[in-house]
Amino acid sequence: MGTHIRLVLVDDHDMVRQGIRTYLLTEADIEVVGEGSSGSEAAALVQELEPDLVLMDLVMPGMDGVAATRDVLRVRPETKVLVLTSFVEDDKVLPALEAGASGYLLKTVLGDELVQGIRKVCAGETVLEPAVAAKMLAALQKPKGQESAKLDALTEREQDVLRLLAQGLTNQAIGETLYIGIKTVKTHVSNILAKLGVEDRTQAAIYALKNGLLEAEAKKE
Repeated sequence: MGTHIRLVLVDDHDMVRQGIRTYLLTEADIEVVGEGSSGSEAAALVQELEPDLVLMDLVMPGMDGVAATRDVLRVRPETKVLVLTSFVEDDKVLPALEAGASGYLLKTVLGDELVQGIRKVCAGETVLEPAVAAKMLAALQKPKGQESAKLDALTEREQDVLRLLAQGLTNQAIGETLYIGIKTVKTHVSNILAKLGVEDRTQAAIYALKNGLLEAEAKKE
């Protein structure tokens, strides 16, 4: 990958930041350009350093990662936010995604998976933790009224693509799973965004989770 990624770490635990920074030193395409120990520092760091990505803790004293994500994207919308958290509860993770984060990973993630997640988010992909997404489903709302009608407007294949997208799969992985080409996947994704009235893959994934699309599939099985 030829792109150089400028990254800011925001986490209230010094050891976590040190561990991540040390690991990322081995990656030639990723540079840690700044660190913050609280959510309130994030926006100022982004304004000063103009990073490509903020690796954001969710639970910190004072301003949490959700509010910090909103601040970061208000200051510099082109900066991506990837949440790295120890918490799996939907009342923490979903608000972060709705605030504009491009995905979330657990702090138990392997180093290689974190690096790939950083690269995917910077390449415009959405990174979601499938195990966490599955755990969140029990508390999510069922589709109703106009929202249900939007899902019904999707073709069966578009619903298949949306389910896989909501599980964090890339276009290539979706294509391999459904035995279709990447161009076809991109066309389906564009149609899905238009029909649901959302702007990007992250919002589409949130929509699928909130409206029980994955849960409905699980019940069929």
